[in-house]
Amino acid sequence: MKKGLFLLLFICTWVTFSQDRNFSKNPITITGYVLDQDTNEPLEYATIAFFSPKLKKVVTGGITNEEGKFSIEVTPGVYDVSIEFISFKTKKLQKQKLFKNTNLGKISLGLDTETLDDVVVIAEKTTVEIKLDKKIYNVGKDLTVSGGTVSDVLDNVPSVSVDVEGNVALRGNDNVRILINGKPSGLVGLNSTDALRQLPAESIERVEVITSPSARYDAEGTAGILNIILRRSKLQGVNGAITVNSGYPLAGGISGNINYRTGDFNFFTTSGYRYRESPGNSLNETKFFNIDSDGIDNPDTFLNEDRDFDRIRKGLNSNVGVEWYINKTSSITTSFLYRSSDNESNTTNIITELDANGNIISQNTRFDPETEDDTTKQYSLNYTKDFDDTGHKLTFDFQIEDSSEEERSQITQENITTTELVNTLEDQDRILLQADYVLPIGEKSQFELGYRGNFNELDTDFLVQFEDNGITTTDTDLSNTLLYREQVNAAYTQFGSKWGKLSYLLGLRTESTRITIDQQTSNEFSKKNYIDVFPTINLGYELSKKQSLTLGYNRRIRRPRSRFINPFPSRSSATNIFQGNPDLDPSYANTFDLGYLNRMGKLTLNTSIYYNHSTQIFTFISEDTGDTATIGADDNNPGTEVPVIRRRPINLTSSDRYGFEFTLTYNPSRKWRLNGNFNAFQNNIRGENNGENLDADIFSWFARINNKVTLPAKIDWQTSIFYRGPNENAQTRSDGIFSMTLAFSKDVFKEKGSLTFNISDVFNSRKRMSTSTTSTFISDSEFQWRERSFNLSFTYRFNQKKKRQRSQRNFDGDDEFEG
Repeated sequence: MKKGLFLLLFICTWVTFSQDRNFSKNPITITGYVLDQDTNEPLEYATIAFFSPKLKKVVTGGITNEEGKFSIEVTPGVYDVSIEFISFKTKKLQKQKLFKNTNLGKISLGLDTETLDDVVVIAEKTTVEIKLDKKIYNVGKDLTVSGGTVSDVLDNVPSVSVDVEGNVALRGNDNVRILINGKPSGLVGLNSTDALRQLPAESIERVEVITSPSARYDAEGTAGILNIILRRSKLQGVNGAITVNSGYPLAGGISGNINYRTGDFNFFTTSGYRYRESPGNSLNETKFFNIDSDGIDNPDTFLNEDRDFDRIRKGLNSNVGVEWYINKTSSITTSFLYRSSDNESNTTNIITELDANGNIISQNTRFDPETEDDTTKQYSLNYTKDFDDTGHKLTFDFQIEDSSEEERSQITQENITTTELVNTLEDQDRILLQADYVLPIGEKSQFELGYRGNFNELDTDFLVQFEDNGITTTDTDLSNTLLYREQVNAAYTQFGSKWGKLSYLLGLRTESTRITIDQQTSNEFSKKNYIDVFPTINLGYELSKKQSLTLGYNRRIRRPRSRFINPFPSRSSATNIFQGNPDLDPSYANTFDLGYLNRMGKLTLNTSIYYNHSTQIFTFISEDTGDTATIGADDNNPGTEVPVIRRRPINLTSSDRYGFEFTLTYNPSRKWRLNGNFNAFQNNIRGENNGENLDADIFSWFARINNKVTLPAKIDWQTSIFYRGPNENAQTRSDGIFSMTLAFSKDVFKEKGSLTFNISDVFNSRKRMSTSTTSTFISDSEFQWRERSFNLSFTYRFNQKKKRQRSQRNFDGDDEFEG
């Protein structure tokens, strides 16, 4: 790693030296200043580039200062001078004969209404931008996630919720496709939940919530797509930001995003290290109905299980790359990602058996110290060819990734000499191939086609051993090796156009899937091949300049992966286990979304009604396995046999989910910003399992409010409140969850630095409390992943402004028809 950083530094130094050497031939100075033609205000960080027709490349460039002025040295010659600023029309000064010091004078740029399209909120005024096809959450403006993780960021995004175990849901549906810069990424890793908890929030530029994806995207994800855009700048020179943070329970970290652009090269890196202690706890109280074969109700048995978690998360991630502008129309971007984490989790289980009068029959203490090592390496290559400036382009992407995860447990029980050794090793290899071609037709139409291949292989070795008096034996009933292979080849085409006030995007995607599941130890093998067609329709109609309607339809798929199909049972609890189901079939969904947008001065309303019909849906059930576990045993006491409860996923017949949501953004003044999101949905599930009717009609809702106020002395105060309403299915009733986060921030060093303090889960109330009922038992449970925490962070920016003049619409080159 050190050698790689040294090499990058050497290349940067050499390129800089080369540029300086070229300027040694009597350079001249070109000056001027750039303004917003509507407001006549200076545009800071506007980019000025000097293109040499003779050399057919950009030879130098620079940026404007806070007064909009620039002063750039250049070798005498003839140049095409390009002046650019995000969301403004680019101005080009052709064939400028520059042979002496020259002042180009005032250069005015006008807003690009085509690229702005549906951007309705200026970035300084809110943390949320609303577009017709998506919502964009600007992470940099949110104080409550400073020093936090990606999981914390997503928990504040409109329409998105993150439960106490870190599972992400969109509009209450947990089948969400998470992408990094528009593609699957090693930053998510083998376990997306754990990975999202370790990535620093400061590495994210924005999050795009795409509820009606176009045919360009994978069909995976019945709820929609969350596209996480990482920070990256294309400004000339060196710029970036570094953040350090510390907190309680003990936490600390450092992260930074640094860019260096010189001439035809742009070097970039996003790196960080985190250390975090996350104490948590859970409680299960189970009552077993003891009815014998004659139907006689015997005294019931009560079983209480109390678990405490002490977790330590240590993670390093680094993404280093370079973008080479080959010429005016072509560029190559290559990057290398490395992510490593070293985790510890100490779980203490106390199981108590009680009689009907509350007297203790037996008690057992089980201790599970677990260590986990995760490593991900990913190499990416992108080639982009712009045929002209109308959007006619061709792109190629190649990505290869290797991930490994090893978990080791050494489980001991009170008064028992036998030690249980559990080792899980997962190795995953993924390859991505992608090509996209975009062809504008006239001024208002566009045709697009492309290919994407995803090739994935996951090898899981699960080994359970018992050690007693120095003798180790392997449990062949529990140990197994699972080899999972998945190949998805997809082709798509789509056409979009605008006719008067009506715009439309019609797409069709075909995916061919080949899956093999090989349980090598137990000699169980299954193979599934299927071809699916996924149509998409997106319509937009402008009622007026401030009001518009959208209508979207798409067909989506959910493929079972990872823990859903992993048949190896969890071992941290002897009486409550989780086990995957290799026989799961994919689930399909047809989704409709009707949206309405209204901009009413300082108030913006974005609302939608949606409907989702799914077949072969996944659901989790709890069941008595028929097996028993021994508790309260020691070398002199055989103990008591108690039932083992298993939680696992199965396919049910169908689900009809329909709901309503709205997002309100209100900016009464520059010092007060308020936005809120409300989502209510009904989910009607139909199906059965082993003769048990699992039909359920579930109503749930959640609401979120973010309020930001600037206090005297320019101190920003932000409050975030979240509440998820109670819900109930065929087996489980869950209580509502309330949480609140507070944050305070103060700019220092002339706005180059920011000091932020936040309190996450102020009332320590983020707990999942539920009751599960079956024919053989009733169980009350309480689970808290992480207790209340405090965090202090400091961010320092160099050559980078805290608040950009306006938000860039298309960071990754997406066009107006996408989504």
